[in-house]
Amino acid sequence: MSAVPSLMADGGRLLPRRFYARDARVVAPDLLNKLLVVGGRAGRIVEVEAYAGEEDPASHAYRGRTRRNATMFGPPGHLYVYFTYGMHWCANVVCSPEGTATAVLVRALEPLRGIEAMRRGRSRGQKRLVADRDLCRGPARLCQALGIGDELDGADLVRADRGIWLADDGMPPPDEPGRSTRIGIRVGADLPWRAFVPGNPHVSR
Repeated sequence: MSAVPSLMADGGRLLPRRFYARDARVVAPDLLNKLLVVGGRAGRIVEVEAYAGEEDPASHAYRGRTRRNATMFGPPGHLYVYFTYGMHWCANVVCSPEGTATAVLVRALEPLRGIEAMRRGRSRGQKRLVADRDLCRGPARLCQALGIGDELDGADLVRADRGIWLADDGMPPPDEPGRSTRIGIRVGADLPWRAFVPGNPHVSR
């Protein structure tokens, strides 16, 4: 919790539990332009996707609770981190009342603070320098840049648990967010549950 006062001094405030205690399809567009902070690194959320639990065939919770997705069924306002394609981490915000298991995948950020640390996270094993625009452009890149892995699964964003939280610095979501179907899924691919900040160059696609 030691890093929280500096963020508050910058004009941001932690998002309360009630913000998350709504259906992911409602929370998703409201997350646009909020800040995701991990230690000294921070970025503005510019792209998200909603996953609607057991009524959504693309959701990890579609077939019920497992050891892997247990965080999704817990209280709202926690972070659900999962491993995909055998090589990438992805970060999701747990929404809805406990037991419902809806979540929002954070797909892209506009980097704001700790950019050199983000670049180091992204450049491991690469010879080329990663451009600012590409640092957090896509859910796997975002987790690399911010150092998000399985040790943050279940972190309480409301309490800035383990040094990660979401905050509101006064910038509202766009009046008319971009909308589209979700990316990279085979089922539920017709549902328009992706939201993004129109015209922002850090959006993944």
